[in-house]
Parts: sequence; C-alpha cells; structure tokens
Amino acid sequence: MNAEVRPIRTPAEQALIAALDTLPATPGRLADLRRSAARSFAEQGLPHRRIEEWKYTDLRTILRDAVPLAGKASTPPDVQALADAGTRRIVVANGVVVPELSDLADLEPGLTIQPLAAAIKDGNELLSRLGGIVPSRYDAALALNTALAEDGVLVHVAPGTVVERPVQVAHIYVGAAPALGHARSLVVVGEGAKLTYVESFEGPEAVAYQTNSATEFTVGDDARLDIVRLQAEGTSAVHLATLLFEVGRNVELRSFTFTSGAAVSRTSLYATLAGEDTKVSINGAALLKDRQHADSTLFVDHTVPGCESRELFKHVLDDQSRGVFQGKIVVRQAAQKTDGRMMSRALLLGDDAEMDNKPELEIFADDVACGHGATCGALDDDLLFYLRARGIPLKEAQSLLVQAFVGEAIETVEHDGLREALVARAEAWLKARG
Repeated sequence: MNAEVRPIRTPAEQALIAALDTLPATPGRLADLRRSAARSFAEQGLPHRRIEEWKYTDLRTILRDAVPLAGKASTPPDVQALADAGTRRIVVANGVVVPELSDLADLEPGLTIQPLAAAIKDGNELLSRLGGIVPSRYDAALALNTALAEDGVLVHVAPGTVVERPVQVAHIYVGAAPALGHARSLVVVGEGAKLTYVESFEGPEAVAYQTNSATEFTVGDDARLDIVRLQAEGTSAVHLATLLFEVGRNVELRSFTFTSGAAVSRTSLYATLAGEDTKVSINGAALLKDRQHADSTLFVDHTVPGCESRELFKHVLDDQSRGVFQGKIVVRQAAQKTDGRMMSRALLLGDDAEMDNKPELEIFADDVACGHGATCGALDDDLLFYLRARGIPLKEAQSLLVQAFVGEAIETVEHDGLREALVARAEAWLKARG
C-alpha cells in the first residue's frame, strides 16, 4: 500500500492557504481565475532555493512569519514619492484605491482610469483581458496576487490617443503593524496610442509589512508605452512585484525600475513580443546598503521576426547588500532577424557585498544577433586618483563615479521631470551614505 505524500507547509503558507478560503465573491470568469490561482498555490506553496528561478531568493524562508491581510487604511496616506514630477496621481493604500486622494477628474479625451473594484462591479468589458497573459511557469507571487487582490487600477488609452501627462499609480502602505497588501492593475494601450505609466511604492520604516503587486500591460500595434517604476519601500518591508507584457507590431516600449527600498525585493517581468518590428528596452538601477536584497528576474520571449530587445541593469551594492539579476531571452523558431542583448553591471562598494548574475539565451532560430554580458567590480583606483589629484575629497570623488555609473541607466528615462526626480533620489542615497 502506498502512503499519500503531503507537503509540509510553513505557518506562513498555512495562513495564506487559510486566507484563500475567504476569497470575496466575484463574477464568473474572475471567480474561475481566483479559484485556479488559489488551487495552484495550495498545491505548490511558496518557492524555495531548490527551484531554479528562486535559487537566490528563497521566498519560503523570507516569508517565514504569517501576517494578516492588510485592511483598508484607517488614516489618510501621505504620499511623497515623485510628488514633484508633474504626474496625474492615483493613490492605492494597502492595495485599495483612495478616490478622494486621486486625480481622476478632467481626464484627457481617450483616457479612462477606473478603480479595479469599481470596474468589476460595473462589468467593464476590458476585464476580459485580465489574467490573459500567463507565464510559462508557476509563479507563487502572481498566483497569490490573482487569488487575493481585490482592487487596483484599470487604465485604458483609446486607439490613436496621445496622453501627455504621465499617469502615476502611487502604492503606499499605511499602518504600524505588519500586514500583507495586494493590488492588481490592468493597462490597455490601444493601437497608435502613447502613454507614460508610473508606479511608485513606499511605506513606513521599521514595519515588516509585505507588498505583492501585479500589473498587466496589453500594447496595441504602432503604440508607444514608457514605464517608470520607483521602489522606495520601508527598510523592513518585503516587496514582490510582477509585470506582464503582451506587445503588438511596431511598438516602442521602454521600462525603467529604480530600486532603493525594502529589506527584500523581487521583481519578475514576463514580456511576450507578439508583433513584428517591435523594440523593447527594459532597464533598471538599484542602490542598496546594509543587508538589503534585490532580485530582478526577466523573461523576454521573441515569437515573431524582426524584433529588438535591450536590457541594461546597474547595481550599486554597499555594506552586506546583495543584488540578483536573472535575465532570459528566448527566440522562437519563427523569430528570424531577432536582435536581443542584455547587460548587467554591478559596482561593489563593500567588501561583503554580493552580486549574482545569471543571463541566459535560448535560441531556436538561425538568423539572429543575440548576446549577453555581466560584470562586477569596485571603483576604479586610477579614476579615484585622477579626481583626488584635483583636490576632490575621497567621498565626493566616489559619489561622482557612482553617479556616472548609474546615470547611464537613468538616462534611458525620457520624461524630464521623472528623470530628474530619479537623479535626485540617487544623489540623496549617496549623500546619506556619507
């Protein structure tokens, strides 16, 4: 007789599985999505280091403590992130949109922004796209988000519409006790449309809260989408984020993520290039100190001919911080004339800092130009000597070199106000370093 094998669940997994039993009622297809995601999590649980994609970020160990699901914020949040960047801001506190603090009036013609909970209640037909982009492998963070998220933002840009003012979804955690917040957003950019979409994340210091967000992007033919993300969570927080892209023909898509917050963060990005002659640029910069851990894991799937993808990530690691970059470019057999390249560079400022790079290419076509590279190193002694010989103090000379290092990535942000805000963030980080 064969005994039934049952996996041993941690207290955190048991609490999350129990929370899945309290799922709110949702209409037909969304209910099916929730049930399917909940079933996947109950079967597979949190990933650990023996699962290749999570080798460097053992979520089962990191989420050892069970925390309750975050409720609606009891006090008005004070959003600071990118406050002076000139964006149209929608505030999401503990995973719930706060309409009274959001700029939802006088939207440009062709632009629609609606809280996801309201869109579900109204039966918005765009929700037929929610959950439509499915990664090729199980993702525990995405499964939990799909099952538990109750609110977020639905953004729709009608075909041919050019939205001049960036749309910022400002996520903030409010509360003095640890809890877990979820938000799910859907961004649909129509054919020939143009949008700059911004996400920011922030929260209190010394509170071990957890954030788990997911955003799906559907981009029509001949459109342009610029994405800027700022992760500035509290230094005790855990930040999980999933980005999913489905991109049409002749699209220009640029994404940049600036990371300086959270004790542990993991951003998973899945991009499917489904239309010919599309150009995708995915970039990021992370400035970490103390024992911070930041993981960027990307999966770019070329399915059609003639597309171009670029990835550039810069990590500055001080003290005992740790950076992780996992990038995989897949070129399907039909995707001839693909041009795909990725580069990860790390600057180690502390003797105990660590960087793990894992770039991968998986190519099934024979007429392509693909490559990857990764470097780790300290500040250049010759350049430091050059600056100090001109009377520049050591710390100032180091800051100048670090600014130049991360500046290459930040310069890929096209919007002036957003780029300047990120440069100021980098300068403030260096100033605080002393």
